Amino acid sequence: MEGYGFLFDLALILLSTKLFGLVTRKFKMPQVVGALAAGLILGPAMLNVLQETDFITKLSEVGIIVLMFTAGLETDIQELKNTGKASFVIALIGVLVPLGGGFALAHFFNNEAIAGPGANIFLQNIFIGIILTATSVSISVETLKEMGKLNTRAGNAILGAAIIDDILGIVALTVVTSLADSSVNIVVVLLKIVAFFIVSAGGGFLFYVLFKKFQARYQKDMRRFVILAFVFCLLLSYCAEQFFGVADITGAFIAGMVISNTEHSKYIAARFETLSYIFLSPIFFASIGLKVSLPDMTGSIILFSVLLVIVAILTKIVGCGFGAKMCKFTNHESIQIGAGMVSRGEVALIVATKGAALGLMSSVFFGPVIIMVVATTIVAPILLKLAFRNDKGGDTPVPPEDQLKTNYQVLTSNSMELGSDMDSIRLTQNA
Repeated sequence: MEGYGFLFDLALILLSTKLFGLVTRKFKMPQVVGALAAGLILGPAMLNVLQETDFITKLSEVGIIVLMFTAGLETDIQELKNTGKASFVIALIGVLVPLGGGFALAHFFNNEAIAGPGANIFLQNIFIGIILTATSVSISVETLKEMGKLNTRAGNAILGAAIIDDILGIVALTVVTSLADSSVNIVVVLLKIVAFFIVSAGGGFLFYVLFKKFQARYQKDMRRFVILAFVFCLLLSYCAEQFFGVADITGAFIAGMVISNTEHSKYIAARFETLSYIFLSPIFFASIGLKVSLPDMTGSIILFSVLLVIVAILTKIVGCGFGAKMCKFTNHESIQIGAGMVSRGEVALIVATKGAALGLMSSVFFGPVIIMVVATTIVAPILLKLAFRNDKGGDTPVPPEDQLKTNYQVLTSNSMELGSDMDSIRLTQNA
């Protein structure tokens, strides 16, 4: 990052994501599609006006953490409990079906000439399947929030399944990498995952008790609650990645759920919604497009790319949809859940990069993986929009502009209540 060029990059990202978002909204599509398209068009894949920098990467990481934190704040815990078992079944089948589909497709295309001499073709084929198991929950969360469907039965099932999906994906990745790298111990990884949920449950309960006591004692300035909540979110996200090998977004989501039942959770959510909408979310979604840089590909690899996109979409819809149907969801809800699990996003790119570094994926397949990520990321919000089009249940859809107005009203209302309380205290003292 040289000089103050990052300021121009930020201005361009914010302006382009908003403009493209308005265009997609005109076509009755979620605005997140426009944000993704902005990054893709302005990035190395097309115009090459913007490049991914370390500054943008770190901001985008904060963006996804805030996004998942607010999703946790707005989650109906009781509804999530009701869909807990179903979410596990959906996630499990939603991992197994894409894993099998990706393996079968790679089996037909991969050979010694592509894989390289001495490469384990079987492990490489399995790894292609593992890439397809990953779900980028952030795309679905943003789309569901935009449509006002986050707290529906299907929305909660998507949230729960996507979180579990990430855990199962980590386990599958670890199993394969342990076979390719003797330094990786599958037992240690599994113990770390279990330990994380134990620690987060204990730490979350302790924070919840202390936070409620703090809220009851100090009512003068509610902004301090926002800061404390965010500190807890960042610490839990950090611990998840640094000490337990679990995705930071899982820690952020749990932190949000812990605070969701506290007194001022709506006030806290309103503060973060505003921050996310005007700054962090556009940067995160644009950064996904900025990651895309397509290499030269042969005719057979282009064919593989097309088939990989089709397999990636269908296996998630079929696998997660079938899992939902097994758990007594309606046909309509099953399709909604399947559509909500389609996006691979940045998760698949991270997995692919790690696999390439370990020799688990030939560089030839990196281009098709990128195309698959871009395609599913753009298609997923559209599929969700279509799946929920005739759904009359759930929350009332709230456009982002109106959401900002609502947040302002919440903040104003809280301030007026606080002012009224202070006036009452003064009158009592004077009396």
